[in-house]
Amino acid sequence: MTSDFYCDEVLSGNTQVEKVYETENVLAYYHTKPFYEVHIVAIPKKHIPSLTTIEDQKLLLELMGVVQKVATKIEREHGACRVITNLGAYQDSKHLHWHIVFGEKVK
Repeated sequence: MTSDFYCDEVLSGNTQVEKVYETENVLAYYHTKPFYEVHIVAIPKKHIPSLTTIEDQKLLLELMGVVQKVATKIEREHGACRVITNLGAYQDSKHLHWHIVFGEKVK
């Protein structure tokens, strides 16, 4: 079984993160090993493998609302941002997550 960094480390509290925005069911925080100048991750607080497997439409709307709020903040502060999710073989961690990023790659 593949490990789930988000459940095993972040949501369990084993890895401390700097929170950006949080709701009852969603957490957005600064990536622990950023790939961009600004790199924020938004995740549901329960395990969902990917965008193509989520069945809870209310949770998906809540998650997208958090992504929108964080992206709006980054766009206002920096003039631009990217919102990225990966699926299938592109997905390193099999837990639905969105990257909200700005700037040049640092890795």
